[in-house]
Amino acid sequence: MKRKPVVIGVAGGSGSGKTSVTRSIYDRFKGHSILMIEQDYYYKTQSHLPFEERLKTNYDHPLAFDNDLLIEHIQALINYEAIEKPVYNYSMHTRSEEVIMVEPKDVVILEGILVLEDERLRDLMDIKLFVDTDADLRIIRRLFRDIKERGRTMDSVIEQYVNVVRPMHNQFIEPTKRYADIIIPEGGHNHVAIDLMVTKIQTILEQKSFL
Repeated sequence: MKRKPVVIGVAGGSGSGKTSVTRSIYDRFKGHSILMIEQDYYYKTQSHLPFEERLKTNYDHPLAFDNDLLIEHIQALINYEAIEKPVYNYSMHTRSEEVIMVEPKDVVILEGILVLEDERLRDLMDIKLFVDTDADLRIIRRLFRDIKERGRTMDSVIEQYVNVVRPMHNQFIEPTKRYADIIIPEGGHNHVAIDLMVTKIQTILEQKSFL
């Protein structure tokens, strides 16, 4: 039987704690053959648009992502082929000229708000997770993050949340919960769920003789 990596999808709303869950799983397998792919790197290039038009981009909509390239790259990693991961330049609101070489590994964690939205992506996953956190906690976390790390004002974060993030979450992200094999409440703070996930991944890796 042909060797095939374990592909894990981790979805959830902005501020849900999906990155913490992903990081926790990754850290438990540090030293083993594991890599992370963030969907945020796969926003479509907008170099053909004037800068003023790029500013209007809705980054929480499925059409903002270049899923064709992401799927091509996940399939390459499944075939144990290296990829050139794109880099997105948020200050210019378009894809950078830079790329990051990524070597294939035995465990691939794909993390992002909409990784469960595209059926073609879901079909490549062995395990599908959805990190489910109450909206009030998600907006608080987003406020802290965007003000502290991205230099945003409170007013701009709240305006974006009310006008874009919240409606997009309800329309596109929340419905993908039904595709998840496992729903993890409260993100990275849910140590029991993360322990269960790690045990499950270990079992799969042992079955495939990776560990």
